[in-house]
Amino acid sequence: MSGVATMRPSLTRVGVARRRFIHISAAAAGMALLPGVGRASPTFEDARRPLRIWRGVALGADAMLQLNHPDPAAADRLIDACLVEVSRLERIFSLYRDDSALCRLNRDGHLADPPIELVELLGQAESFSKLTAGAFDATVQPLWDLYANHFAALEPDPSGPSPAAVTGTLACVGHAALEIDPVRVSFAKPGMSVTLNGIAQGYITDRIVDLLRQAGIDRSLVDMGETRTIGPRPSGEPWIVGLEDPRAPGHVAERIEIANQAVATSGGYGTLFDAAGRFNHIFDPSTGRTSWRYLSVSVIAPTATTSDALSTAFSLMPPDGIREVVSRLNIRAHIVTPNGKAFFVGT
Repeated sequence: MSGVATMRPSLTRVGVARRRFIHISAAAAGMALLPGVGRASPTFEDARRPLRIWRGVALGADAMLQLNHPDPAAADRLIDACLVEVSRLERIFSLYRDDSALCRLNRDGHLADPPIELVELLGQAESFSKLTAGAFDATVQPLWDLYANHFAALEPDPSGPSPAAVTGTLACVGHAALEIDPVRVSFAKPGMSVTLNGIAQGYITDRIVDLLRQAGIDRSLVDMGETRTIGPRPSGEPWIVGLEDPRAPGHVAERIEIANQAVATSGGYGTLFDAAGRFNHIFDPSTGRTSWRYLSVSVIAPTATTSDALSTAFSLMPPDGIREVVSRLNIRAHIVTPNGKAFFVGT
């Protein structure tokens, strides 16, 4: 039977958490099963090289490590090292820590001597903005604030913020006005602010994968809000993940096999501002409104950063635009339309 690592203190969950769209199949005896996912029988290799499991929270999202290592004590030390790194990165990217680099940038409108990781991730965000013709835009945080404040008010207008409020807030949005330099990051327009919630979980997942690979790990699963696998399962079979049915949350609609790949899902139903479910967290930076173009979009790609960013961007893009990016990057997307039709784009 596989061992289960002792639960360590998790990072504090603050604010609205994204729901979990990805369900991970049990890969060894003793692992908890998630709704709609069948049990996989353990093999001799599973028993000989047990998985050590940690579950907690990172950047407000459920997180998990399944670490395949023959030495449980050494595995636990590696898990501790991973959590130290996650905590360090959260101090850079968190929107809910006043002392984070991101919060200081948003508060002051500029940040001198920014952490190299912030410069790197903002640069990647800008690359995804250009790749998706602006569908991915890290500067939509003012829209989040607008909708959150509107619906937090006493008896808010159920039709959402006024057109004038949306138009005024849009003046503070635009990735081209984010000035990124290794010695200084700043906003070219007043009132701007940045959220990395559409990419940071993927980036942190990739950083933990790098750390584990440097330690010689060749078969494990990392989920710091987004999921990425290192090699196959300990048995040699691919990891199996279930994509949640957006029409029946908690149930799996599609199972996919991945090895040395990442998968991330975005869906408006994951975070709603109003009880009626009309307004969600997927903001269109061209209109300032929230989008229900698709019920959910999942992206399977080599890195979690790519999966995370593009699942968000594709949620706003027409099918032809998605196909173009998918073909260029040789990745896959799984899309569920408002009428419940599901289809894959890419090979």
